[in-house]
Amino acid sequence: MIKKSLPILSVFYLVAGINHFWNPGFYEPIMPPFLPYHLTLIYISGACEIIFAILLLPRSTRKTAAWLIIIFLIAVFPANIQMAVNYYSENDPRLWFALVRLPLQAVLILWAHVFTKVIKH
Repeated sequence: MIKKSLPILSVFYLVAGINHFWNPGFYEPIMPPFLPYHLTLIYISGACEIIFAILLLPRSTRKTAAWLIIIFLIAVFPANIQMAVNYYSENDPRLWFALVRLPLQAVLILWAHVFTKVIKH
């Protein structure tokens, strides 16, 4: 069943990537302060998500794309932590959302990992 979720995974990253360009203001506050060039990194991460989403579809690039997504999810995890820290310190009612995002990263990594194996569709 999860193997049939490839189009869903691809669309998920495509939409997420596009959102970095449509709504960069959402991402700016969750950028860890130790990182420079926040807006540039937001656009780069959005472009990566779009590219990886497209690369998931052809069988010839699927395995590489899945590994790139896993690396990407690990790389952006500090932003998810920053979001939780921000919401906690601001007593933001969306703290629950930020806390749910933390373990969700593991689910997304496992989902992408399914496609690191050569799968014929």
